[in-house]
Amino acid sequence: MNPATRSLAARLPRLVVLTDRTQLPARRCLVETIIECRRAGLGAVVVREHDLEAYARRALVAQLAQVPGLWVISSRLPDPAAHGLHLASHQPPPRPWSGRARRWGRSCHSRSEVARAAAEGAAWATLSPFAATRSKPGYGPALPADAWAEHDIPVLALGGLTPDNAARAREAGAYGVAVMGEVMRADRPGDVVDQLLEAVR
Repeated sequence: MNPATRSLAARLPRLVVLTDRTQLPARRCLVETIIECRRAGLGAVVVREHDLEAYARRALVAQLAQVPGLWVISSRLPDPAAHGLHLASHQPPPRPWSGRARRWGRSCHSRSEVARAAAEGAAWATLSPFAATRSKPGYGPALPADAWAEHDIPVLALGGLTPDNAARAREAGAYGVAVMGEVMRADRPGDVVDQLLEAVR
């Protein structure tokens, strides 16, 4: 990694949670879930919720951005309250946007896509799928074990990550892990975050 990438890696959490309120247990609130995760040590969240009306999604991002110590990343759409932007694999590098977000990353599905993202200025990438995932049944197959190591930017393993295999992703060379369903579906999401953090340390 170059010096700028090493500087980012020093700040990028080893665990990032992606939101999907449709997977929450009945009567559980997304904001309360993320606050519970933050209390357990979560450092960053990617806000998806692409089906929300624009005003409702902006309000959600702004509310989460007020949680002390939480780095809030907006998925696909620049948001003035977010600290960062995470693009889909097909999206081009972002133009400058208003607000405090300056760093961006991209979802990738191969080593070549990660290399392209790095060349275009991405500060991190997710790389998927790591394993079979309940959130996207039939999505795969899992990438080979050598897909995770020796990239120019920090790479977070995504897809099918659990407390049982997160350490294996780190051992394969991933900088950290990005998790959605395992946390979103949990009755006690803070406990899952605690277990994941222990696995990726």
